[in-house]
Amino acid sequence: MKAKLGYLCSSESWGGLEMNHLRNAQWMQERGHEVVFICVEGSPIHRNASTFGLNTILIDKHKKYYDFKKARVLVKVIGTESITHLIIRSTYDMSILASVKRKIGSKLHTSYFMEMQLGVKKTNLLHTLRFKQIDLWSCPLNWLEHQVKTMTRYSNKTLVIPSGLDLSQFENQPKKEVSRDALNLPKEKLIFGLIGRFDPQKGQLLLLSAMKLAKNTNFDIVLLGEATLNEGHGYSDEMNQFISSNGLTSRVHIRPFRKDTSTFYNAVDFLVMATKAETFGMVTIEALACGTPVLGSNAGGTPEILQEDKGGLLFEPLNPKSLADQIDKIISEKIQFDSNSLKEMARTYDHRAVCTRVEKALNLV
Repeated sequence: MKAKLGYLCSSESWGGLEMNHLRNAQWMQERGHEVVFICVEGSPIHRNASTFGLNTILIDKHKKYYDFKKARVLVKVIGTESITHLIIRSTYDMSILASVKRKIGSKLHTSYFMEMQLGVKKTNLLHTLRFKQIDLWSCPLNWLEHQVKTMTRYSNKTLVIPSGLDLSQFENQPKKEVSRDALNLPKEKLIFGLIGRFDPQKGQLLLLSAMKLAKNTNFDIVLLGEATLNEGHGYSDEMNQFISSNGLTSRVHIRPFRKDTSTFYNAVDFLVMATKAETFGMVTIEALACGTPVLGSNAGGTPEILQEDKGGLLFEPLNPKSLADQIDKIISEKIQFDSNSLKEMARTYDHRAVCTRVEKALNLV
């Protein structure tokens, strides 16, 4: 039977997980595989699926656990569409995937492409029975595979397959001077940049605090982003108050988010990843693809992506003094990184190589 890939995502959010799921489905379709995308009607991922050129099947939102009625509907969809592989990324869809797998059995190959780290051990009977229905557990980094092996009783196949990135969008980039003109930034200053919605989890205030603590003042900061939609401006107001009260107005540049993120990466000397523990930082890889080093938290997936100190420097998570010390070190020691070496590091995540590994993992080649 010819393989047909069903990408299931019942999420009604729109973030990195949903984008990665859509992109992977699109890439696999472009490589000649038959693909169908299963999602909730009216969800952001439904609205975006058509722009990705994907055939979609709409379902009702199911409960996170033991929604056997919706599982029966999904079993029927899979049979009608002759789907041979069911692929999920959200843990919310894991229970229904398990229910469907129990019903269909070996005729359906099930895969979970991990996006979020395991917060606690999941070795109890219910988790173990659910995980047993997953044929392939794909982890984007080695440290996440280690989590699966030590924090669960999962005994089927695990592989390390990173989330992919289309590197062609970062080729033939403008020079730093042109990018700084586009963002109206100083030409000669050393600039540290942070990209992301204005939110405590992204760490804008942590970077601003580090700026205040740093002994050296010969650097600027650019913050690219906006307040989270429908969540008010409390955090951005707090940011502005900190900037004003600490006399940092002339050194901090706030710019609205732009789809052309490569202009931002090319404009800054260092990308700052200030989150507590980023599971798999796509912006880290995007920065490397532009030849920009990263100053990131020494937690989560960042150390592995940066190969410790080959792609940048690390600081103690949530510690503004540690971040300030690293900024001072960069300035006093005039630390620089070879942009071509950084771009080569990013090639590990090229979407074509990633798709080849997915095809092998799913026995499609």
